[in-house]
Amino acid sequence: MKEADRLDKIAITVKSHRLLKQLLQENPSLEEIMRNSKNETEALVGVQQWVMEELRKNPDAYDYYINEHAGRERFEKLTWKDYAAIRLLDYIDNAGREFPDPNLRGEIAVSNPIKLLWLAVNKGTGGAKPYFFEDMLHLLRQFTGSEQPQPPSAEHVQAWMERFPSALDPRIIKLREENRDRIINVLIDMIDAGEISSNKYKFSGGMSREQKFLQMLRWWDEYTFHLHFAVRSPDLLNRLLGESLDPDTMKLLYEAEEKGIPFFVNPYYLSLLHVRVPYFAIGADLAIRHYVIYSRQLIDEFGHIVAWEKEDTVKTGEPNAAGWLLPTASERNVHRRYPEVAILIPDTMGRACGGLCASCQRMYDFQSGHLNFNLDKLRPEETWSERLDRLMHYFEEDTQLRDILITGGDALMSSDHSLKQILDRIYDMARRKKEANEQREDGDKFAELLRVRLGSRLLAYLPQRVTPALAEVLREFREKAVELGVRQFVVQTHIESPMEITPATRDAVRRLLDAGWIVTNQLVFTTAASRRGHTARLRQVLNDVGILPYYTFTVKGYMENNYNFATNARAVQEQLEEKVLGSIPEEFYERVRSFPDDPHNLVESMSALRQDASLPFLATDRNVLNLPGVGKSLTFRVIGITRYGRRILAFDHDITREHSPIIHKLGKVIIIESKSISEYLQQLEDIGEDAADYMDIFGYSIGETEPRLGIYEYPEYDFIITDEYSNLEV
Repeated sequence: MKEADRLDKIAITVKSHRLLKQLLQENPSLEEIMRNSKNETEALVGVQQWVMEELRKNPDAYDYYINEHAGRERFEKLTWKDYAAIRLLDYIDNAGREFPDPNLRGEIAVSNPIKLLWLAVNKGTGGAKPYFFEDMLHLLRQFTGSEQPQPPSAEHVQAWMERFPSALDPRIIKLREENRDRIINVLIDMIDAGEISSNKYKFSGGMSREQKFLQMLRWWDEYTFHLHFAVRSPDLLNRLLGESLDPDTMKLLYEAEEKGIPFFVNPYYLSLLHVRVPYFAIGADLAIRHYVIYSRQLIDEFGHIVAWEKEDTVKTGEPNAAGWLLPTASERNVHRRYPEVAILIPDTMGRACGGLCASCQRMYDFQSGHLNFNLDKLRPEETWSERLDRLMHYFEEDTQLRDILITGGDALMSSDHSLKQILDRIYDMARRKKEANEQREDGDKFAELLRVRLGSRLLAYLPQRVTPALAEVLREFREKAVELGVRQFVVQTHIESPMEITPATRDAVRRLLDAGWIVTNQLVFTTAASRRGHTARLRQVLNDVGILPYYTFTVKGYMENNYNFATNARAVQEQLEEKVLGSIPEEFYERVRSFPDDPHNLVESMSALRQDASLPFLATDRNVLNLPGVGKSLTFRVIGITRYGRRILAFDHDITREHSPIIHKLGKVIIIESKSISEYLQQLEDIGEDAADYMDIFGYSIGETEPRLGIYEYPEYDFIITDEYSNLEV
């Protein structure tokens, strides 16, 4: 007997019965269909006829349902009731479909919600959980019109935003200084006791306690100090946090250590966590704390985590999931999904990070003991220089590549020397490509380099890394690369919370802007970051220091990231109910497009635009999920729901940008969420939120990817490039 058939025979719980009774009382038409149907097939037909009759009353919605005129413009014409009707019909169209569920280690998930209702009504079975019935109850209320959206006012969103102070608040600065001093004193004690040692960071004989403390304060401004004394064990983590972690948390961290999950938290980042919780900022550090403290789900899944990115599995000589042939598949130096851009991962310290994020997708790699923050193993070998030449040849001979994203790991973990070496080779490659193009006719020319990006979280984890010397390396590269036609120079960072934007972060951003590089941010939309007003406030503080929001990412991964996962419905809700406050009127688009031309004055330019357009922040980012094999998109429909209330989404690709030709063969990407809407709301309540503030979330079952602002588009060439693709095998 199939597992699904066995579950169909399981009785529903008392709570499920009560929710079902409420659902039927509110929907007599549905109850009539269910009780008069001899089997689930008749129930499906009855519900389909009932819903279709309503949907046809809105031709735009009907066209959207049958995919004749999908797109952002048509999406914005849908009513609240249309969302519900389309979802019900999609449930029926996909009834009985089976999906391997990576959240359950490949167990088959079956979506057949109308059948589950029929079984519950007529037999009291089906095994559907209360989460399922809660979702269905809200869906039927949405369809019948008894539940209408109640989007918050601008004043309400502003009030939510004010709950989250930035780390530039003088009161937060004072708390962080207390944290720093506590950590420094613990480290002094450990050095004196011989528990930790360093050839570089050691005290001279005869130094007083005060002298040691002052020496530590000087070292605190050196990024290498923080890497050297990074925390690698639960006991040291708790000690540096003033023994403030509770026994249950410590038990989890000990289990994580036993399972081999690496720890790597530097002292600076630890100083951002509250030990003495301020009355005016209760819970403000949760988005940071949840990056440091591992969850039960991660610990249980470690060892069973599957790769989210299909591009992570590459065989030498074979194309990746997007059809691209790579120069060094076995070394995994290049990742590629789109025609125009490729990721370059150097064989340097750039493969590591300044800290380990609990929701990092590299947990998949850490299972095998790969890297695990052994920084000594990441120093460049002699062969790296030769391999770098081969990688540059790949870019030089590719017809479409015009954008290099150097990341890892973290691009700024590379030493100044290593980073300069990489940038110099990129410059030489771009020059040769430009010279070769002079011999080609229009229509046969290759794409030339237009954009260079550095991916780094160190602006949050370790802003001390952005030294004057590093800024000079970046400035020198920009000055000469501009002469070759490179137009865009970007440090692409990941700041998760306004509480990460410290004075040190602000100063680091200023150095990058003065070097001629703009800074853009990619937020990971974790549960803590998804609280009402949190992301809007982050955008505001990012703007204040000169950072442009770029992407707001739904958390990737499966059950291992369940704790930090915020549902895609919440991503759409945030986009339409909160981010909308920062929507830039079209009349200001050209001003936004010109921002990268004058990085030195970017803070002033952004501030002036916000004032002229009466905006609290500039919503220059797009809310998306980074899909396996397909790329960034928020174009989806909820086509199913499991008996546990977890939604099944069918994603399509972002039609606003170029993709590999393989996109037309891939079809829709199915994502089964790791938690139900009800479980997500319960988690929000557990961290101090009022679930009533989020109740519209049940209705968001359709998404469309937002268009990109011109600031993120590639500049036009003054020549015609070839239509031919190289390094592609579809």
